Amino acid sequence: MESTDLRVFLAVAREGSITKAAARLGYVQSNVTARIQQLEAELQTVLFHRHNRGMKTTSSGENLLKYAERVVSLLEEASRAMTVSSEPSGPLRLGSLQTTAAVRLPGLLADYHKKFPDVALSLTTGLSQELIEKVLHYELDGAFVALHDQTSDVHAIPVFEEERLIVSEHGIQTLDEALTKPILVFSSGCSYRELLEEWLRSRGIFAFNVMEFGTLEAIIGGVTAGLGISLLPKSVISRTAEASLVRMHPIPEKYSHSSTFFVTRRDSFIPSSLQELIGMLTKDRQRIVV
Repeated sequence: MESTDLRVFLAVAREGSITKAAARLGYVQSNVTARIQQLEAELQTVLFHRHNRGMKTTSSGENLLKYAERVVSLLEEASRAMTVSSEPSGPLRLGSLQTTAAVRLPGLLADYHKKFPDVALSLTTGLSQELIEKVLHYELDGAFVALHDQTSDVHAIPVFEEERLIVSEHGIQTLDEALTKPILVFSSGCSYRELLEEWLRSRGIFAFNVMEFGTLEAIIGGVTAGLGISLLPKSVISRTAEASLVRMHPIPEKYSHSSTFFVTRRDSFIPSSLQELIGMLTKDRQRIVV
């Protein structure tokens, strides 16, 4: 079993498609297909279910996936460890909540890029649990997330404190009036959505109209247009409120304050590029403001 075969297998498993995996790897499709067939023949098992929408791992494929991720990650860590230079370089794959990416990260990443221009930064946005899973599966080097429960598999550093508020169109004067409107949220699994629904239930509101959106911009646009309300960080919405486009409604401290954490896989090698980012996050405490 060659490491190249495992890399191809990982790409197909993650992309769910021979075509997408080939594009990601820079291979021709026939090469990817041949590698998978060769690996299945060597292991004497079927690794993927083939269907008209792509590829899905079988139970054998799921078992191999765990080992392939570890092997490929260890090879990458070994390569990084053997090529340590005085200046950080190479790829640094980060993940973030959309709210954090919109307000907290532009300045931080711009400063980082100025200091370490040889590091190839990439940023993926998503929900907290999705991002943590990507960190655990070696798809991200680290991620900015909201944590409800600590897990022994990740190392978490608190980096930002946020004040959350209910946000409505500017014409709504009171919180009670705002709560008659639909709630505009991300899909299930969003920590802000879960907290908003928990707070509504604490007020005895169990039936509420939910409208799901895929982007932060769409939620803010919907609130501004009077479509509904949402729970958002003050740092994200303050400029829109100052322009009298929305109105902010404070909620009890139990629900209004939260921490954003930077998480890394606990057992992973930490390259110098990631060490420098962590150093900036922990040293520059003025970034940790509401």
